[in-house]
Amino acid sequence: MLARHLQKHLETLLTHFPCVVLTGVRQCGKTTLLRTLGDDWQRFDMENSADRQQVLADPDLFLRLHPQKLIVDEAQLAPSLFAALRVAIDSNRSQKGRFLLSGSSSPQLVSQISESLAGRVARAEMAPLSLSEAWQQAPSRLYGLLTQGAPLADVMAAAAPNLSAQQVSDYWFAGGYPEPWLSTSDEFRALWQRNYLDSYLLRDIAALFPGLNRDRFRQFITVLSQHSGNILNNADIARTLGVSEPTVRDWLAIANDTFLWRHIPAWDQSTAKQLVKHPKGYLRDSGLLHRLLRIPDAQMLRTHPVAGKSWEGMVVETLLRGFENAGLEVQPYHYRTRGGAEIDLILQGRFGPSDLLPVEIKLNQHGDKRALRSLSEFINTHNCPLGLVINNDDRPRWLDERILSIPAASL
Repeated sequence: MLARHLQKHLETLLTHFPCVVLTGVRQCGKTTLLRTLGDDWQRFDMENSADRQQVLADPDLFLRLHPQKLIVDEAQLAPSLFAALRVAIDSNRSQKGRFLLSGSSSPQLVSQISESLAGRVARAEMAPLSLSEAWQQAPSRLYGLLTQGAPLADVMAAAAPNLSAQQVSDYWFAGGYPEPWLSTSDEFRALWQRNYLDSYLLRDIAALFPGLNRDRFRQFITVLSQHSGNILNNADIARTLGVSEPTVRDWLAIANDTFLWRHIPAWDQSTAKQLVKHPKGYLRDSGLLHRLLRIPDAQMLRTHPVAGKSWEGMVVETLLRGFENAGLEVQPYHYRTRGGAEIDLILQGRFGPSDLLPVEIKLNQHGDKRALRSLSEFINTHNCPLGLVINNDDRPRWLDERILSIPAASL
């Protein structure tokens, strides 16, 4: 069983809230993680007809019979449970760690939480394996240090790589879903990814949106993979697919809300610059991206035209998973001016005086200092204590007084 970094944060939430909701894409390891909580937790799976019948026959009675240490898996399939949960929680509001809900389908689950359990629950999002989880490394100290205003010398020390360049490359190509990652068969990995896409579309998406044309939506996902890492133009995607722009907006929301796509809005809080305000995004798992783009192996990936964007997406997702697993809240943005200045990622969180951490991502081992002009300007304008360049170097290096280059292998 692979150790998951989110476990510590999940256990912390259970000490503070009566109910915790764990969301995440299907097959990312939620059920396996929940089994580590102990045998005293009772688990009911809403995809199991017998369990569902037992829970939904009389939800109020069921919760009286199971007042604590209760796990309800795929809880979005049991909407009538949420009103009963509110009553059960309010009957003993001071008792913590009583209920744990999990779900693969974010839209329905979030709707039920906001309508019935607002203020009574905490949420945690689980993703497929991060880079360090895949190789069973301890969580990087970087995430906590960056949000604690730690001395820059400590940040640099924590950025020493724990993995080899080959390990990073293997993860980048394969992605982080646990089942194919644990297999030594390339054939199985390819078959798993193909069938996962079909089951994702036919099972989760079709159940959530019965009127959705599954074949057209699958075409949309394929087209979307070709735009991963780019600023999105909905009109271009609509013309390619022969659908309307509102349809593309709806499909993008579905892909984002069900954890297939990572939506990155544009940073628009600068009055001194004319900013591009279109969002960008990434297919969240690099292995699925390469499957959709028909890239057969890591060697071809290195020379493929999408290599830079694919690498960028993998690093962005690794960073965001690292902060989430540590229980640290950050909001991602991208930055581009109409004059051509660009920064791959702006993170907003507890990063010092400006609450901003600008991040530039490079596939090569060494970056061109001239390309760091946008990063330097943003740091100076917004009084950021630090800016990062993440690349394939073998050790961290100072590129400027407030720009630190760190290896992706340290994440």
